[in-house]
Amino acid sequence: MPTPSVTSKALGILAAFTVQQPRLTLSEIGRRAGLPLTTAHRLVGELTEWGALERDEAGRYRIGLRLWEVASLAPRGLGLRERALPFLEDLYEVTHENVQLAVRDGHEAVYVERITGRHAVNILSRVGGRLPLHATGVGQVLLAYAPPEFQDEVLAQPLKAFTKETVTDPRRLRAILAEVRRTGIAVCDRLVDPDSLSVAAPIFDPDGAQGVIAALSVVVRSDGADRLSLSPAVRAAARGISRTR
Repeated sequence: MPTPSVTSKALGILAAFTVQQPRLTLSEIGRRAGLPLTTAHRLVGELTEWGALERDEAGRYRIGLRLWEVASLAPRGLGLRERALPFLEDLYEVTHENVQLAVRDGHEAVYVERITGRHAVNILSRVGGRLPLHATGVGQVLLAYAPPEFQDEVLAQPLKAFTKETVTDPRRLRAILAEVRRTGIAVCDRLVDPDSLSVAAPIFDPDGAQGVIAALSVVVRSDGADRLSLSPAVRAAARGISRTR
C-alpha cells in the first residue's frame, strides 16, 4: 500500500471536520485523520499559519476563513450564484419560504446558495452542504436530467431512507424521474424531513451546451402546502436564471 502523500494527509485533516463536529482538538484531528500526533501537529500548524484552520481560545481548531475565501471562487458556484441571486430574492419575496440553489457533484446535490425566512420550516440543507440526489427536490431534478448511464450508476447503489416517505426503490424512482422530465418540476413531500415539502425546477445552461447545470427549489412546511401555486413561481425563477448570461 503506497504511503500517503503530504497533500492527502492535509486533505484528511480538513475532512476531519464535519457539521456535527466543526471544532476539534489536535488529538481528535490526528485520530480522525489517521495521523500520528507529531505529524498532525506539524500539518495543523502549517494549515493554521496559511489560514485554512483557526485556533480558538479553548485550543480547538476550526475551518479558517481563508479556505472559505478560496472555495467561493469555484466557477460553478461563483458565476451561477451571481446570476441566480436576483431571481432567488424575487422568489423569496413572493413566497417568504426557504429558497435554495444546488448543483450536482458526484452522487450528491451541493447547495451553493440559500435564502431562509425567519418563520420558514427548518431544513437540513446549508450552503456548502450535501444531500443525496434521490431524497431532495433539487436532487431529483439534477438526477432526472443526468445522462442515463449516470442514473443507472446512482440507482445501483443503496439509497438511504431519511423518513418513511423516502423513495428507495429504484423502479419507483425511475418512474418519478421520468415524470420530472415530462413536467419540468419535482415535488418531494417529506422525503428528507418529515415536516417539509420541496418544489424544484431545472436551470439550463444559457448556451445550451451543458444541459441542466443546477436546480432551484422552494421548501415549505408540508402541512397545508399549496404545491400548485408554488410550481409556476419556481418554474419562472428557474427559467429566468437559465436565460441570464
